[in-house]
Amino acid sequence: MTPKEVIALCREKDIAVVDLRFVDFAGAWRQVMIPVGKLDEDVFEDGIEFDGSGVAEWQPVNQSDMLLIPQPETAVLDSFADLNTISLICNVHNPITGVDYSRDPRNIARKAEIYLKSTGLADTVCVGPGIEFTVFDAVRFDQQSHECYYHVASIGGAASAHGDDSLMRRALPLSAAQSDLDSISNSGAFDPGRSLVNQMMQRMIEAGMKVDCQRHIATVPGQAEIVLQHLPLVQMADAVMRSKYIVRNVASRHGKRATFMPKPLFGGHGVGMHTHISLWRDGQPLFAGTGEAGLSDLALHAIGGLLKHAPAVMAFTNSTTNSYKRLVPGREAPVQLAYSAGNRTAACRIPVHSADPRRKRVEFRCPDPSCNPYLAFSAILMAMIDGIVNKVAPPEPLNTDLHQLPSAEAATDVGVAPGSLAEALDALATDHEFLLADDVFTGDVVEAWIAHKRENEVDALRLRPHPYEFCMYFDV
Repeated sequence: MTPKEVIALCREKDIAVVDLRFVDFAGAWRQVMIPVGKLDEDVFEDGIEFDGSGVAEWQPVNQSDMLLIPQPETAVLDSFADLNTISLICNVHNPITGVDYSRDPRNIARKAEIYLKSTGLADTVCVGPGIEFTVFDAVRFDQQSHECYYHVASIGGAASAHGDDSLMRRALPLSAAQSDLDSISNSGAFDPGRSLVNQMMQRMIEAGMKVDCQRHIATVPGQAEIVLQHLPLVQMADAVMRSKYIVRNVASRHGKRATFMPKPLFGGHGVGMHTHISLWRDGQPLFAGTGEAGLSDLALHAIGGLLKHAPAVMAFTNSTTNSYKRLVPGREAPVQLAYSAGNRTAACRIPVHSADPRRKRVEFRCPDPSCNPYLAFSAILMAMIDGIVNKVAPPEPLNTDLHQLPSAEAATDVGVAPGSLAEALDALATDHEFLLADDVFTGDVVEAWIAHKRENEVDALRLRPHPYEFCMYFDV
């Protein structure tokens, strides 16, 4: 779509409001709304001004003037707005230099794609994530100096008020009066016309996204996954952001709350964002070959680079303190930094559903949906490129159930994912040269990311008493 076509669409649909969106470091939408009368073709060239000092780790207040440059190909009608609204994703520019802003996550993703092409290794990276989430009927939480709590409702059961969490350690039973969403956990009672997840999927399709499927996950009512069909990196990061917006709003329209927290409930399964990746050149797939698991040497070196740099990459793909409550040895998420064909306990799985070379890909199973998709996908790609350029051989494939791997063997033979966000940030601090190639990630971006995460998330949690500490220690 061109600027002229966007303006024509605004007239055709009687648009009143233009929603200009960009993404901050944390991976949240930021918005500037303008009346449709202010949108002309010049705006697509000159941009709309905004205050960059209001975004964490971006600009100081004395250098806060920034520009949003709308991207016409991202135009989508917002069906959730009260007034007729069109949404446009924007790139962020520095008005003094006139160049793309180095800390804009979408700019980083664009540079990653450009760098891939410049290497001559491939001209396209295709990304296909499965976005998992949890929907609750109601959620309450608060944090004060004198109290800290969370409470969720309608999960098929509840723990005792006296600290007995045993109910949360098993599959929670369904009740006859549960909500529309809970029907996805019982295939016998599944009603497509009533499923909230089907409504979410349909809204995504109406917004121009291609959806592969939706499905219930694990054993906890209210958890689901929507799998998006593969797209180039930047387009897919845009699609993930729009998908999360749709999931939250459809849930809200039904009086419910959706969350992408990796581990919202103790004892229940967490949610991830298993990410499928493949490289292409001139329309031809590059990951199929005659090597292990039907992979090419290029694919094996890409896996080698990803596994080598995985602890640092996970500072972006698993970027919250809550992420590491899902990544626990022997549980549902893979923590062993190994690869294998069809093995869901390995960090890198090679799907074996089809012999079609176009379907040959690598699934990185560690990421979760709390991440910033622009930064997460870019970090994965940069690790893979580094592995290909330097011909990094992956370790021997492991086809056993790695959740059952003896701890001594795991410690000596298999790399293990970081156990906390603090460990991932430490890994990033010592291993980030691969991200700096061609200034895709700049040094100031890496430093700002580490500093912000340590101060505002790692230390913020570390310094606060935890409610469970009262159960353990109050009467000691």
